[in-house]
Amino acid sequence: MKKITLSPELTREVEAIYQAMQEEYDKIAGKIELTCTGCPDNCCDSYFFHHTYSEWAYLWQGLEQLDKDTLEQVMTQAKEYIALCAEPLAQGKQPQVMCPLNSEGRCVLYQHRMLICRTHGIPATLKVHTGDTIRFPGCFRCQEIVNEKYAAANDAPFMERSRFLKQLADVESRLFARKRHLYPKVKRTIAEMIVQGPPSVALPYCERER
Repeated sequence: MKKITLSPELTREVEAIYQAMQEEYDKIAGKIELTCTGCPDNCCDSYFFHHTYSEWAYLWQGLEQLDKDTLEQVMTQAKEYIALCAEPLAQGKQPQVMCPLNSEGRCVLYQHRMLICRTHGIPATLKVHTGDTIRFPGCFRCQEIVNEKYAAANDAPFMERSRFLKQLADVESRLFARKRHLYPKVKRTIAEMIVQGPPSVALPYCERER
């Protein structure tokens, strides 16, 4: 098995993508006048899969900076998360379980949170390979504000996610020396990425003798 780690250069690129996303998020949220202050809900109980080794590796960079007790607590919560999700998944239902990185309503790895976590809440669009555009209306609070302020939901400002995903895909490609297609796809929750440890892959047959 080959452990997957980000070089300093790729780490900086992931951070730059995240920073650009944060700036775009803040701009859109500011125009809509959306804040999380006083919200009765918590977005961290949404069930998401994540799909890149680069984000998985970056997540573990953050985990490895935690003190021992905090990391052990996160690991325990991640195992509990997986167990609690098993029953609704078996019933074909969407789990609603608090993220193992959430502590008293806040993320213990805020600077290392994943791409989907950084876009959740505001209206967004995503162009897919078919040429179609998927629209995301934002969280329930955002939708309430949009319904009050705009004649139609599509009139509200939105984040176009595609460019950020393309930039992250390029990081992912270079992480594997432009041979990403030779390696297994990723489809993990944050909890699974925590419990399984830092990412590693079996070398494809054509790479094993090198």
